[in-house]
Amino acid sequence: MVRVARFEKVSLRRFVTDWVATFPQQTVEQAVAAYERIRLPERATSGSAGYDLFAPVGFELGAGEGIKIPTGLRVLIEEGWVLTIYPRSGLGFKYRFQLDNSVGVIDSDYRGEIQIGLHNLSAEPYTVQPGERIAQMIIMPYFAPVIE
Repeated sequence: MVRVARFEKVSLRRFVTDWVATFPQQTVEQAVAAYERIRLPERATSGSAGYDLFAPVGFELGAGEGIKIPTGLRVLIEEGWVLTIYPRSGLGFKYRFQLDNSVGVIDSDYRGEIQIGLHNLSAEPYTVQPGERIAQMIIMPYFAPVIE
C-alpha cells in the first residue's frame, strides 16, 4: 500500500480560536473538550472509497441555515494528489444537507485546518450528534498539464 496522505490535528490554539468564532455561546473549556474528542478520518470498510469525517461536537442546524464547522484536522498530501470533500449521501438524501461549495478541494500545498460549510436545505431543523459522520473525503491523483 502506498501512503500519499496523513491526517493530523491542528494545534489546540488554532482549534479553540476557530471553534469559539463559530460557536460563541461555548466556552474555551468546551472547545478544549471538543478538541480532545476529535477523531481522525477513517474508512468504514476496506471497500470504502472515502474517509468519513466526524463532527467533534453536536449542534442543531435549523431549516435553511448554514454553518462552517472547524474540524480540528489538517491533511498532509503528497504532490500530485488532491483531497476532495463531499456531503455524506445519507445526510443529503434524507435531510437535504449539502456542502456550501458543492465539492471541497484541498490541494497538496494547503496546510490549514479543514473546515466544512454545511447547509440545511430542508424545511425541518436537524441535530447533528457528536461523532456523527458529516462528510466524506476522497484522495485521488490528478494530472496538471503545462499550458502555454
